[in-house]
Amino acid sequence: MFLSQDASIITVNGTFLLELVAFIVMVAVMARFMYPAIARVATERQKLISDQLEQAERQRDEAIKKLAEAEVKLTAARAQAEEVIAGASRSGEQIRSELRGKGEEEAARLLEKARKDIEASRQTALDSVREQVADMVVLATQRVIQETIDKDKHRRLIDEAIDEVKVGAGR
Repeated sequence: MFLSQDASIITVNGTFLLELVAFIVMVAVMARFMYPAIARVATERQKLISDQLEQAERQRDEAIKKLAEAEVKLTAARAQAEEVIAGASRSGEQIRSELRGKGEEEAARLLEKARKDIEASRQTALDSVREQVADMVVLATQRVIQETIDKDKHRRLIDEAIDEVKVGAGR
């Protein structure tokens, strides 16, 4: 029995027509009520995606612009930093030069002071020796001639003699 039936895919009978009418009614209902809602959702989704792409493009452009501005600022900051470093280097050199000059001046001043101190000490020593020699000469003269000579007069004579010796030694 099974084998004797026709094995065709579509058999046209009463149910086929009923199914065809139900399909057409369903397509018409969907076209009337569901398709506009689906189309509206699809259009809104497409608009949302388009807006997001535009916004992303604007943000990318802004990011590129800000990056360029940041690079300009960075370049300016580097130039300013190099200028500050160069200025600090120049200031350091200037301070070093000033300190060297002050040190040299201080050394010269100390050297001159030392020379003056040495000269003053030498003069003090010479005056002390002169006075001691004069006292010894007066004492020796008193013993030789057994009388007292006026100390001031004798000192003057000794100073004159020492000055003559200096003039003779200077020649």
